[in-house]
Amino acid sequence: MKNYKVIISGGGTGGHIYPALSIAKGIQKKIPKVKLLFVGAIGKMEMDKVPKAGYSIIGLWISGFNRLKVYQNFLLPIKILVSVLHSFFILKRFVPNAVIGTGGFASGPLLYVASIIGIPILIQEQNSYPGITNRLLSKKADSICVAYSGLDIYFPKDKIKLTGNPIRQDLFEIALKEVKGKAYFKQNKDFKTLLILGGSLGAKRINKLIEEKLDYFKKNNIQLIWQCGDLYYDQYKKYESRDRVYIAPYIKRMDFAYAAADFIISRAGASAISELCIVGKPVVFIPSPNVSEDHQTINALKIAEQGAALIITEPKLKSDFEYQFSNLLNSKNLQEKLKKNIKKLSNPLATEKIVNEVITLLKA
Repeated sequence: MKNYKVIISGGGTGGHIYPALSIAKGIQKKIPKVKLLFVGAIGKMEMDKVPKAGYSIIGLWISGFNRLKVYQNFLLPIKILVSVLHSFFILKRFVPNAVIGTGGFASGPLLYVASIIGIPILIQEQNSYPGITNRLLSKKADSICVAYSGLDIYFPKDKIKLTGNPIRQDLFEIALKEVKGKAYFKQNKDFKTLLILGGSLGAKRINKLIEEKLDYFKKNNIQLIWQCGDLYYDQYKKYESRDRVYIAPYIKRMDFAYAAADFIISRAGASAISELCIVGKPVVFIPSPNVSEDHQTINALKIAEQGAALIITEPKLKSDFEYQFSNLLNSKNLQEKLKKNIKKLSNPLATEKIVNEVITLLKA
């Protein structure tokens, strides 16, 4: 097979970065000699996570539109212009056979320039409500891989491929890792384990909830693996020494965390949902209300309506959390129902389907 070159761009949050890394590994598996380059945004988490995964990355001077602090958008037009020019030189130097965008503002300038100079582009959209970058780029894309049906109201119908979201390969055999997972997080095998995931940056309201319920969890013999996020670790690290609490800003071995967990509390980003469907544990979704078009609530409702998870919105946490979680904790039938139904929604071949779409573009 020809020695292909591929650029993958996207970032800002783990929801864009981890699908990109999964796609990269999938491409390498099918095309061992492929040359890969990542493009992200200076100062964002991809500039740390991608090199740690063993890939080269170039950062653009770009940021998204700040809806809360509008004055910070003063430099945005200049940033866009500089990033477009930088993208042009990156593409001319690397000369990729295809460019892949996984969303986030970092992918916008690069995919835009690639489309202008005739390089095939593929968009991978994780959510039921597409981000603005992917919506704007969709008319220029050659292929659009999605995880939800009905997205032809946002994207050209003839370009859409229903593939599912790419999943980290180390999550497919977590049933075999339970003992190692419990040991890694120093969990007592006699107690149930609750895994708390607030996203890569952390979730303020979820962290506050867990802090308020520490005595409740201890009373019910629940031990915690608590990912509080980089933004909140300094505030909550005081609980590291508390009995039955493991807390970290970021969990490196997510396969061990999922394996050790008996229950999971999570935001409802599309990538997280795709992983949780593979994992097949009882989940309580607490969707973030601070996202475009409240798409996390839409995501979570689609799962909950199929009897595959519980959902508690932030305004109802105070009144509903203990009741709902206690009901889950005390009902084996409910636990088994949730595990069975969420597993049915998994798409284990998603990464392979996306990689096949990439290969189709490369050979065109």
